[in-house]
Amino acid sequence: MIIHSMQKSVKIMSCVMALALLWLSAGPLASVSAAEAGASVKVNGENAKLSDSIITQNNRMYVPAARIATMLGAEYSWNTVNEELTIDTAYNDEVVFGNGVPVVYFNDGRYKMDAAPFMEDGRMYVPLRQLAEVLHANLDWDTNSNAAELTEVQRAVVTEENGLAEISKNGGISTAALLKRNGLNSKDQVKPGTKLKVVIPSFLDNPAASFTQNDLTLLAKISQIEAGKGSYEGQLAIANVILNRVKDSRFPDSIHDVIYSGKQFPPAHNGLLDKSKPNASALRAAKDALNGRNNVYNAVYFFNPNVTRGAFWDSLEVVATIGGHSFAR
Repeated sequence: MIIHSMQKSVKIMSCVMALALLWLSAGPLASVSAAEAGASVKVNGENAKLSDSIITQNNRMYVPAARIATMLGAEYSWNTVNEELTIDTAYNDEVVFGNGVPVVYFNDGRYKMDAAPFMEDGRMYVPLRQLAEVLHANLDWDTNSNAAELTEVQRAVVTEENGLAEISKNGGISTAALLKRNGLNSKDQVKPGTKLKVVIPSFLDNPAASFTQNDLTLLAKISQIEAGKGSYEGQLAIANVILNRVKDSRFPDSIHDVIYSGKQFPPAHNGLLDKSKPNASALRAAKDALNGRNNVYNAVYFFNPNVTRGAFWDSLEVVATIGGHSFAR
């Protein structure tokens, strides 16, 4: 019996250590099914029945967001055109995740996560910790069962004895963060009987850079024209060349000025840009680029290699080829 118990303990420890190594391994190519390593997810003590649908990538566990959301009382909808998953939580929060987009829309704000959701087998995968936070749940790891455990956190009820200060102290949350999380402007709005959300999504400390409707429209127009009849990926790449230039000190520091200066974008000077009306794909590409999805990192030029030739173009480093364009730096 002692030997059997020791063997069982060794097997459990081996499994835990294997998964830990997967999560701690560095490098952008680290990707493995966590289910294959024996991991599972429980929600309020119930097995999520995700089968082989858990993915560990870049030291994070990703799960199909819709399945977990419904187990915590949320409703969801899917936008096929924009590849966006909208979750309306049981705590009256609206969350929008985009495929490959690191910026999450949370109620009335936009925030940058440290990892982007992605599509796999027709499902939106979201980092489990961020998903737990927006669904107002705690996330713990049970080494005995090799399971991630999400537990719904009830809102704290304000009483005469348990006021804002006490709730803030007990939760290890600043009163300012607590007020912001609940859409309150001052302590005076917190009365006995008020129910406060106490799980604070970590991304709330990282608001995304803002952009105007004019920025979005202009970027969509030029992306559509320059990509011609190309794909969304081509339009996204054009949009990102422009945004990469905005960040590069060698070029103007606004979308408008990048497009209208120099000779890279002839449609800006021949009237074609002003007459253009962007389609749904171009609008999505521009929005995704502005929200941080970049498929041509550091590329600040694009050209058709069958048409554009010369020493300058030959000297560039091509980072991607999409459709008929090469994207280079």
